[in-house]
Amino acid sequence: MSEMTLNAPKLFDLSGQTAFVTGAGSGIGQRIALGLAQVGADVACLDRREDDGLADTAAMIAAAGQRAFTITADVTEKDSLPAAVARAQAELGPLSVAVNAAGIANANPAEAMALDQWQNMIDINLTGLFLSCQAEAQAMLAQGGGSIINIASMSGVIVNRGLQQVHYNTSKAGVIHLTKSMAMEWVDRGIRVNSISPGYTATPMNTRPEMVHQTKLFEEQTPMGRMADVDEMVGPAIFLASKASSYCTGVDLLVDGGFCCW
Repeated sequence: MSEMTLNAPKLFDLSGQTAFVTGAGSGIGQRIALGLAQVGADVACLDRREDDGLADTAAMIAAAGQRAFTITADVTEKDSLPAAVARAQAELGPLSVAVNAAGIANANPAEAMALDQWQNMIDINLTGLFLSCQAEAQAMLAQGGGSIINIASMSGVIVNRGLQQVHYNTSKAGVIHLTKSMAMEWVDRGIRVNSISPGYTATPMNTRPEMVHQTKLFEEQTPMGRMADVDEMVGPAIFLASKASSYCTGVDLLVDGGFCCW
């Protein structure tokens, strides 16, 4: 019987570890940042603006008994990520867990989409995520490894009925394959890289009053008959961050209420 089997309750424990979460000011990123703190990690929280909710995230982490450090930076600026990771490590200690949740979503018919709308989506959702992973991996490689988790989407696996989001779908498909590619580059150097692909999730973006009709369709199209709560992304993230998933790398974990089965 292995040591892991004997100590199963501790498999999810992140005590003494430092985590770095992008997009930590709201939605999935905010809840994951809090969840990592609740299992023992100190958390560096990054978002584009301080008023995007970073202060709230930090307060929740402190209430959970862990240290929080907030950083305002733009993931599309190539020099901002190494500097942010360096600041996080100076404040909280060596980085061992990273969750990249920074991203945007919008819609437009493909034939009418302006180049700048396409480019902005790719810059934030894909290039920004690559730059984040690169900076995180450079830190982790210098100290023996870690776990990187990228927030993709089921829209990187399927095309959502009724939504005109060719740029978003393409960016998230890129995230999934980028994750697999980096996982294989770093597999023998101690870094695991995995992704989570949420289905329709009740984030602030999806629960605006003008989204009521669309939200009803999301629920009807999902086998479980509802959207996910953001809290339901926390368990998968803790699993992939912890020793519980020590033999998992290059995995895209669908958390979609069964949507991709139909």
